[in-house]
Amino acid sequence: PFLLPQLINAMQWESGASSVPASVCSLPCRTGERKKVVKGVPCCWHCERCEGYHYQASEFTCQLCPYEQRPDRNRTSCQLIPIIKLEWHSPWAVVPVFIAILGILATTFVIVTFVRYNDTPIVRASGREMSYVLLTGIFLCYVVTFPMIATPRVCVCSFRRVFLGLGMCFSYAALLTKTNRIHRIFEQGKCSVAAPRFISPTSQLVITFSLISVQLMGVLVWFVADPPHTFVDYGEQRTQDPRNARGVLKCDISDLSLICSLGYSILLMVTCTVYAIKTRGVPETFNEAKPIGFTMYTTCIIWLAFIPIFFGTSQSAERMYIQTTTLTMSLSLSASVSLGMLYMPKVYIIIFHPEQNVPKRKRSFKAIVTAATMSSKLSQLASERPNGEVKTELCESMDNNSDQHFTYLQYDNSGN
Repeated sequence: PFLLPQLINAMQWESGASSVPASVCSLPCRTGERKKVVKGVPCCWHCERCEGYHYQASEFTCQLCPYEQRPDRNRTSCQLIPIIKLEWHSPWAVVPVFIAILGILATTFVIVTFVRYNDTPIVRASGREMSYVLLTGIFLCYVVTFPMIATPRVCVCSFRRVFLGLGMCFSYAALLTKTNRIHRIFEQGKCSVAAPRFISPTSQLVITFSLISVQLMGVLVWFVADPPHTFVDYGEQRTQDPRNARGVLKCDISDLSLICSLGYSILLMVTCTVYAIKTRGVPETFNEAKPIGFTMYTTCIIWLAFIPIFFGTSQSAERMYIQTTTLTMSLSLSASVSLGMLYMPKVYIIIFHPEQNVPKRKRSFKAIVTAATMSSKLSQLASERPNGEVKTELCESMDNNSDQHFTYLQYDNSGN
């Protein structure tokens, strides 16, 4: 009898274990596992783990958690999926906010400079009224970064809807009005000595705000048809591993709504670019056609790069971060291009070279007609004669009228 335990321990069982196997059909299942009964053997089962978003509802069943929940660590119940949002301290937010702050400071400096030197020739020649409208749009393009990153609430969502396309609309409505005015003046000058209609500052403001009102009316209809609200998107970061699942707090601005909000401003931008191309041959001393042209070309490149980045990340787990950063950076870069190309050279002269900020002889519309005719003549002769002959003939034509030659200095945008 004393040898029996030793003999039992020395025995080798079929499973390879040295201990005596339990005399049961199936062992109890662990937590988070259900019993799957063996067919034909009702007292025996296999243990099957509850996978994915399922939890152990009973001894024999696994159930799927509600859409906004995930199984807990033991898979015995469900818990709410954590909700995330874009945080201010995130690198995705720090860079756009930093650029926006710099842009706001720079724009404020330009506005203060223009107000301080409001009656000087450079400010007057740039078209004071339209400049302030354009600078307002640039300022709004920078400001929209903050509601885009702020925690979504009804008021924040409302601000997003209003200002998302409004800054661009202000900017490109003003630029479109200016380029259209330049184009009409020189086209009219080629065939008539009469000044075209609606080129006064008041007319330009009426046209600009009429264009802006279309954007505001669209936003108003959007508010009435679909009042702003927030929601949690549990599908964007619903990973295979429930432990990594997150809900994203968002405003109810879909990609389609975003396209509609920005679409009108982009239409203004494209139209302005077309006019910039048409006026590219206008003498640069008459207006801002060339700086506006460079501004629009660069802006188009920025938004062409924006489209594939924004819509190409729709399936990415970092979608919220990438799209918000891309959108705010595109708005800030567009504003920076306009501010840098159109106003920084003027501010530089006003501050550092005041001797150049002096009155110049104001050109009459007759002088503009002469310049437009010469510009057209130059383009025609360039296709027929060598460059030297063209330049010689043009110079001879200008020498025959010294008054027109000397008035080829400045076109005052502040006049009628």
